Amino acid sequence: MLKIKILLISCLLLAAFYLPACDNKPEQKNTRKAVDYIRRIPGTDDSIPARVVQKGEVLIAYSDCYICHKEDQKSVGPAFKDIAERYPANKLYIEMLAQKVIRGGSGSWGYAVMDPHPKLSLKDAKTMVTYILSMKSK
Repeated sequence: MLKIKILLISCLLLAAFYLPACDNKPEQKNTRKAVDYIRRIPGTDDSIPARVVQKGEVLIAYSDCYICHKEDQKSVGPAFKDIAERYPANKLYIEMLAQKVIRGGSGSWGYAVMDPHPKLSLKDAKTMVTYILSMKSK
C-alpha cells in the first residue's frame, strides 16, 4: 500500500512539474506595423544643374557632415538618400533645409539632434542641400 501511495505521489509531482513546462500557447506573430521611416512629403522636383551638384559634393566632402550622415545608410542621422526621398527638390525645401543645417534641429528623424553650423553661409548650405536632394532615386 505504501508503494502505491509513493508511486501515486510521484506521478502527481511529475505531472505538476511537467504540465507547466508544456507550452501549448499558439505561436504569436509580430502584429506591429512598420513605421514609415522616410514619411515622404508630396511636391514637385525642380531640375538641378550638374555644376551645383558637383560643388555641393565638394562642400560636403570638406565639411563634418559625414560624422553623422552616410550616403545610403542610417547612422547618427538619416542617410542622405533618405533625406532626398523625403523632401521634394525645389526652392522652398532647399531654403528650409539649408536654414535647418545652419541653425541645427531635431525631431524630423526621431530623437537625433543635428548640431548647428552657424559659420556656414546660406549659399553654401543651399548648395550642399541641393546635392543631397539630387540623390533621389528615380
